[in-house]
Amino acid sequence: MTTVGPPQPAGGQQLTEEQLTGQPGSRYRVVGQSPAHHDFVDKVKGALHYAADWRLPGMLHGKIVRSQLPSARITGIDASAARALPGVVAVLTAADVPGNSIVEMASGVLAELEESMPVLATDRVRYLGEPVAVVAAVTQQIAAEAAELVSVDYEELPGVFDVESARADGAPQVHEVGNTLVSWQIRCGDTASALAAADVVVEGEYRSQHVEHAYLEPEAGVGWVENGVLTLRVSTQVIEHAATIARILQVPQSKVRVIAAYMGGGFGGKEDMTVEPYLALLVWHTRRPVRMIWDRQESLVGSTKRHPFIMRYRTGANSDGTLTAQQVEILGDAGAYPNLSPRVLFAAAACACGPYRVPNASITSSAVFTNNVPSSAFRGFGAMQIVLGYESQMDELAARLHMSRTELRERNFLAKGDLLPSGERVGTCVEVGPTMHRAVALLGEPPAPSGPGKVTGRGIGCNRHPYGRAIWFRDKAAAWLSLQADGTLLIRCGVTDLGAGQAASLCQIAAEVLGAPLDDISIYIGDSALNPPAGGTFATRQLYMSGNAVLQAARELRDRMAPVAADLLGVPPGELEFAAGRVRPAGAGGAPGGGDGGGVSVTLAELAAACEQRSISTAHLSTWRGEAGSFDPRTGQGDTFPDYTYGTHAADVEVDTETGQVRVLRYAACHDVGRAINPMRVEGQIQGGAMQGLGYALTEDMDIQDGYAQAVLFANYLIPNAQDFPDVLVDIVESGEGKGPLGARGIGEPPIGNVAATIASAIQDAIGVRPAQLPMTPERVLALIDARDT
Repeated sequence: MTTVGPPQPAGGQQLTEEQLTGQPGSRYRVVGQSPAHHDFVDKVKGALHYAADWRLPGMLHGKIVRSQLPSARITGIDASAARALPGVVAVLTAADVPGNSIVEMASGVLAELEESMPVLATDRVRYLGEPVAVVAAVTQQIAAEAAELVSVDYEELPGVFDVESARADGAPQVHEVGNTLVSWQIRCGDTASALAAADVVVEGEYRSQHVEHAYLEPEAGVGWVENGVLTLRVSTQVIEHAATIARILQVPQSKVRVIAAYMGGGFGGKEDMTVEPYLALLVWHTRRPVRMIWDRQESLVGSTKRHPFIMRYRTGANSDGTLTAQQVEILGDAGAYPNLSPRVLFAAAACACGPYRVPNASITSSAVFTNNVPSSAFRGFGAMQIVLGYESQMDELAARLHMSRTELRERNFLAKGDLLPSGERVGTCVEVGPTMHRAVALLGEPPAPSGPGKVTGRGIGCNRHPYGRAIWFRDKAAAWLSLQADGTLLIRCGVTDLGAGQAASLCQIAAEVLGAPLDDISIYIGDSALNPPAGGTFATRQLYMSGNAVLQAARELRDRMAPVAADLLGVPPGELEFAAGRVRPAGAGGAPGGGDGGGVSVTLAELAAACEQRSISTAHLSTWRGEAGSFDPRTGQGDTFPDYTYGTHAADVEVDTETGQVRVLRYAACHDVGRAINPMRVEGQIQGGAMQGLGYALTEDMDIQDGYAQAVLFANYLIPNAQDFPDVLVDIVESGEGKGPLGARGIGEPPIGNVAATIASAIQDAIGVRPAQLPMTPERVLALIDARDT
């Protein structure tokens, strides 16, 4: 692990470790360590309960009836045979849904068309697999049989299945409001004039594909009514869906509770509702517990996907390699309903120029309705697909100018204080250069081909990826901390945990400030009724938001208790050290664990008792608010995201020129994470993101033809396994300049973004031709070789 520069806040003024932690003269004791938290142990033991593990007495089983056509009018539904089947308790259709309309407005009402999505289709279906009815029965088998017995009559309608056809004059309309959901514009300078005056201009078109989340745990949950409150325990990234469910049922929000179990993966696929509204309808209608689990085929067909992109670039530069202009057009397939497409396409626009200075830019990023399964959130969220576009342009430009790829990039990397195309200044350091050199160094010497007909190549891919929501949402998160009478600590926070250690990181932050041993901390998360709201786990926002909320709450609680401890110990409040379950005078020189003031100290339990005697509360609720700003969609100028994470990947590949097969020989990744709260988890996120990205780059394709998914089982959706790729070598840079707690930057999403561009770069280095379409299958690579040789 490498540290670059002293820890600093976003504004650039250097802070001391004492200011960062609240510990006088200290260095970190808990942050920066890699303890094995409770979730590690429970997962290894098989003791952790996921959503599908919950069962209740008298429980029914739910099953969705899904459309068998991608575009059709519903002319009739006959559920009589299903209702007559012994063991069937309920069959619900659109007429049984009190509030059968979900309006997302994911841009925050800035830009997109307003179009609702029904919970159950009424008169029209717009994609294959759209829910039409929902069944509850005493067993899963009976529920599945009943779903088959629901007869739906359709009148097939013309559909559109790619974005260019959907934008053509006279195209069938997915919705009456039109087929272009949103079109973001970001503009700066005079792009047309700068391109005309450029010494060299390169251009290209790049295409990405539909991709499945493929989490280990499919969509699942159980629901029940207790004391008049509907409770859902589900695999979800967002417990705030409780408010949407209340609107669907048309009941007060206080009558709906959502509990998020620890998840076996989400990757954005559980950010939108999955089982929640259907469970809620069945539970509310039957007043009995209901369980719903989507099987893998249902998950593959009915769940949202990563947006396929068409990316068209023109990039101008001077003869010395300095970028002068970039014109970018991005088209994203939103599928049949809005979901989170406006946010995804905004992230693509905001990141379209990558980690480079571009003084003149013209960026258009549009989400387009089709009759395909809806696209929505997926790890990387638009900022990921676009890396293939801007990094391909950098490699092409380097080749045209006969410069090395690293030299060209270093000439154009952003620096702190530079302007982005949106007009905002980069507020934190940009250590992408060090990450590039370190990633390449991890690979060592380039390997030789393994035999005849084989060629090797080395590639790199740099990226700039946001963390936190677009700042016009004025995001906030809350946390509640309580020092118990016995000196142990409770944390309550509405954060949901996807398996990346979101909860564990909060424990380390609180332990750092308050000195409670990790074994003495219990954390309660993901309950909309009992936890203070923290917002969903998406957009790499939880460390930034909930981490800062816990840090703020811990500091405020410490400041409240410090005068009591100071009085007990006879020292000023500012000269106390909270560590190892005790409070003592700070050690001489501020060394961690240093002098204890002659052995005088109090335990946290004794401090809690003293606070109680003085009527000083040892519980504290704190709300932390993220940065606020605005964006003007008319001018394409304004604020985008709180901050960005930067990194570089490098890879060596071998290409078989006879078959087009690509074998990844070595893979390295380096990111500036600001501050590694838990280095082992940070390394795991980087490795996991890279591995997931390799599947996206080389094998995975949720091919959809005329609205019909061609991969409906894992047998024909090609997810790589651990033996397909080498271990990912990781180096971590810690600049200390992130806007997360203690200078951390988000790392959940960024590592997946570099991969496709890195592999494309390596293939180009090997065969002399650049792949421009994903996945880079052997057939496509071989076609490039054949075209090169003709």
